[in-house]
Amino acid sequence: METDYHLQEQDNHRVDSVLELPSSSSAASSILGSDDVRSSSSSGDISATSSSSSSGDIPATLVAPLPLVGTPAPDLMAAEEATAPPRQKCVGRKNKGVTWGFSSVIGRRREMEDAVAVVPGFMTRTCDHVGGCAGPGSQTSGEISPVHFFGVYDGHGGSQVANFCAERMHKVIAEEWDRETVDGFEWRQRWEATFSSSFERADNEVVTEALAPEMVGSTAVVVVLSGCQIITSNCGDSRVVLCRGTETIPLTVDQKPDREDELMRIESAGGKVINWNGARVLGVLAMSRAIGDRFLRPWVVPVPEISFTTRSDEDECLILASDGLWDVMSNEDVGEVARRLLRRRRRCMMDDEIPAAQAVADSLTEIAFGRNSSDNISVIVVDLKLKRKRQQRQ
Repeated sequence: METDYHLQEQDNHRVDSVLELPSSSSAASSILGSDDVRSSSSSGDISATSSSSSSGDIPATLVAPLPLVGTPAPDLMAAEEATAPPRQKCVGRKNKGVTWGFSSVIGRRREMEDAVAVVPGFMTRTCDHVGGCAGPGSQTSGEISPVHFFGVYDGHGGSQVANFCAERMHKVIAEEWDRETVDGFEWRQRWEATFSSSFERADNEVVTEALAPEMVGSTAVVVVLSGCQIITSNCGDSRVVLCRGTETIPLTVDQKPDREDELMRIESAGGKVINWNGARVLGVLAMSRAIGDRFLRPWVVPVPEISFTTRSDEDECLILASDGLWDVMSNEDVGEVARRLLRRRRRCMMDDEIPAAQAVADSLTEIAFGRNSSDNISVIVVDLKLKRKRQQRQ
């Protein structure tokens, strides 16, 4: 992300990678950050062990009792069962068949200011407790399952705030979720309150802990993935898209200073948007919301925009990326590349070599670099096809 006081020179340094393992055994996090290395990539697999069960009931095929008085005849009962809607279940079942991969490279910039965080199982809750369960009352809705976290942070003016967000944001969100227990909160409102307080709290911690100068900040785009919901929260112009069937669906809207509602907000607060190599707040910052950037208050704010998307069996993958990707590739270009690679690898059963999600992340990064992206490039790809479904398709 450009701050952007001057153009950065080309450099071939590599990007640092830091692997954090929290003390809790229910989660492992991969966190990427800053300074002097060229690239990093990683992939993961959250797999459920198979299980089976049987009851002690005598199979109906062996015993055919006479119908009770007042009950429908067997042939009528069969007809009713055939026309009854299928029983709903959580789309992601226990949310344990998700695989992911990421790539983060310095590209043509002098300094690496991007950071990414992948935290499988950063919370463990029942699907109906998280909210938005597609199969309320089903067995899977009441079973404890992991909730996964993915975040991309694109720093400007320095890497300090982006690195801090990668290390801290998911912990703050988990704490704030537990704190938001006001009676009568509908689940969407609870998540909106959680994200709003989390982004504000992270922003305040940057100041109170004196982590960065006032001219340093970062975008923050995160996804919380439950068994049935894709919940996104965005500050800035990093972006999330969902590949569903043949569609590429944007789940976030870039917060640019010349976006009509953002321009009105900035100007009503006494600020100005100046066109200097693109629209910028006071001619400095190319986005209108971010974590940090205290010198641009009240025009640049850490207030996220939040969206909710119910998962579908047609979902292929999620793609989170910094604008090093989006500056040179459209949503549709990115979606087409992801779908083509995912389906080819599934068809050829190539998952054991390199996870399909990792192959997509690597490919998108290479394409963006090849199209002369001038920024750091960070991409997370989350494969939403559960392993069992991928094997059935093969």
